[in-house]
Amino acid sequence: MKPLIDSAEGLLAEARAVTDRRLAARAAALQRDPGGRDGEALAYALGTSGKRVRPALVLATYQSAGGSHPGISGIAAAVEIVHTYSLVHDDLPCMDDDAQRRGRPTVHVRFDVATATRAGFLLVPVAVEELAAGARELGLAPAALSRMAERLLEASGIRGMVGGQWLDLEAEGQSPALAGLVDIHSRKTGALIEAACVIGGLAAGAPASVLSVLERYGCEVGLAFQIADDLLDATATSAELGKAAGRDARLAKATYVSVLGVAGARQEAFRHVDRARAVLHQGGIRSETLETLADYIVQRRS
Repeated sequence: MKPLIDSAEGLLAEARAVTDRRLAARAAALQRDPGGRDGEALAYALGTSGKRVRPALVLATYQSAGGSHPGISGIAAAVEIVHTYSLVHDDLPCMDDDAQRRGRPTVHVRFDVATATRAGFLLVPVAVEELAAGARELGLAPAALSRMAERLLEASGIRGMVGGQWLDLEAEGQSPALAGLVDIHSRKTGALIEAACVIGGLAAGAPASVLSVLERYGCEVGLAFQIADDLLDATATSAELGKAAGRDARLAKATYVSVLGVAGARQEAFRHVDRARAVLHQGGIRSETLETLADYIVQRRS
């Protein structure tokens, strides 16, 4: 039996391969239209490497719900494009002011703040275009596409990442209770991870009962992912992260580490993974892939 991390890495490698092909094709098209500086910035943002955890969750939940068509790669890429938009804006000087992302200059450093701001906004309709392309390849009905688009856009907006980022900025220098952290990060990080899981199920035509299980699983692994990020910022090196380590402390961010300490945060992360696994078992979904991904999320080193 393969170790969990090795098994998860195999799934992530598959997700990277299929997603990166879609992103490369979309980037090439954007260099032609809209072209110019905006097209270059969009292509640059999409060309940044990553773990592709969210696309992996789309693939895994799609397969767990009985899907098998390769067109799911378009749906997975759409989710990653929304994630990319969030990173472009998170890195801006008015937000987290990061100069490096995934081992290379951030978009506003490579171009300028105005161009990066526009690129972030423009990536949202690009994601919808990719979602629609994937839905056509899967032969999905317009109603299914509508439900996926609604979930994806809600996760990217005020009830999701935008609202979470707002709360995160307001909490700087504060010491919120654990419930406050959960409120921030269930939106800022968790909403898109949760949406990825539901969208994978929607693409497979899963019934409401299965979608509910996938949603609750996504909620738990989304929080586990954020806690792991907080731990990595406090304990990993900049070389491991591909960006500056220790920024949460320098910016006085409210994190699981600042509230619970390293040991307490690690315990909380594993608690959410255990709950994610229990949700699957109680909901009748037997998926070694989803369980493996949950374990990987809290054991990763970048």
